[in-house]
Amino acid sequence: MHFAVIETGGKQYLVRKGSKISVETVQGKEGDTLTFDNVLLLADETKHSCEVGKPKLSGVKVTGKILSHGKRDKVRVAKFKNKVRYRRNRGHRQPHSVIEITSLAKAKE
Repeated sequence: MHFAVIETGGKQYLVRKGSKISVETVQGKEGDTLTFDNVLLLADETKHSCEVGKPKLSGVKVTGKILSHGKRDKVRVAKFKNKVRYRRNRGHRQPHSVIEITSLAKAKE
């Protein structure tokens, strides 16, 4: 079983083939294929091997399929100052994309 660590949207995700991840919004329509080039780590549990990039691995690609676009749960932001009658409430919903990982591939040497 292979797994990898990829970076997208300024965050890192541990992925396996078939796993679904929720990432910052990516360009593309539902059903489109994405390729992640920023692969930081690739490991094979059956062979007990691990490759770590400095900072990323070359020749390793992780591909995925966009399942959906949406918004996350609302985050409430409240500001309050004591004794001056100042109160502000605000909400924010961050857009995101759900991606299913279809393959982890290493270039043939």
